[in-house]
Amino acid sequence: MYSVYVIELSKRTFTENRKFREANPQFNGVLQCLYVGMTSKTPKERFGQHKEGYRTKKGHKISSNLVEKYGLYLRPSLYNHIPKFKTRAEAEKMEEQLALELRRKRYAVWFN
Repeated sequence: MYSVYVIELSKRTFTENRKFREANPQFNGVLQCLYVGMTSKTPKERFGQHKEGYRTKKGHKISSNLVEKYGLYLRPSLYNHIPKFKTRAEAEKMEEQLALELRRKRYAVWFN
């Protein structure tokens, strides 16, 4: 099973990261900066992996640099209403849908 999750990022993400800023021209500084992801782990476990800069046994980094540097905490109120998914493809689709929905609400959002 796969879950979608949301992590609040420091607002420094917007001022310090050009790519993040360019991806979010709608952001007016009022709401938060967010990272939306999907995982087969619990959101809490995945957040921990991001913060520690998790790498696979082969040395491939599978954590987000943005979350590692700017991640503050999980925002379950933004994702708890979303059911779990049986396939990775379904979860990836929902990850993008949720991220774009949050951008429309004027959050600054990063997703893969």
